[in-house]
Amino acid sequence: MNTHYTPREPTRTTPPLHGETSHAREELADWLRDAHAMEMQAEAMLKGQAARLENYPQLKARIEQHITETQRQARDVEQCLKSMGEDTSALKDSGGKAMAMMQAMGGMIMGDEVIKGALVGYSFEHMEIASYTVLTAAAEAAGEQEIASVCERILGEERAMAEWLSAHTPEVVRKYLARAESESAKSKR
Repeated sequence: MNTHYTPREPTRTTPPLHGETSHAREELADWLRDAHAMEMQAEAMLKGQAARLENYPQLKARIEQHITETQRQARDVEQCLKSMGEDTSALKDSGGKAMAMMQAMGGMIMGDEVIKGALVGYSFEHMEIASYTVLTAAAEAAGEQEIASVCERILGEERAMAEWLSAHTPEVVRKYLARAESESAKSKR
């Protein structure tokens, strides 16, 4: 199964809605730039979190798996933009990375870093789910079925990560609380 998006010549598989295809394409391109910046932020955030996790190997492994997915997602979103004759936004990408770095620095000083990371990660996954739901609909409205398919695939990956976090966060919390009783400083990681 090919999980990478390879752009082809733009093809229309659905008719324009009410003659507003150019507006839909403009919005789609802008929202894809936002999604690319979001993936840049997610990658930086996840790398920072994974690098500091010491006592939660299952969580660390799943985050590292999602880092690989996130990197591919960013490349695929960039290819979607290129297939439309558009490019990413360096300003938006830099802003996303800066936000992730500030979040990582804040997490390092918290005694419950792993729990705050789980909260932020779960919330962020749901923001990504909402974003790719919007992108799928926008791509369909713009007649960009291949881009819609890419967004649907990414949406599935984001849902899978959110479901994993939902299922495993109670275990992480219990482990954190048990470790905090005996090792305080090391429990946060």
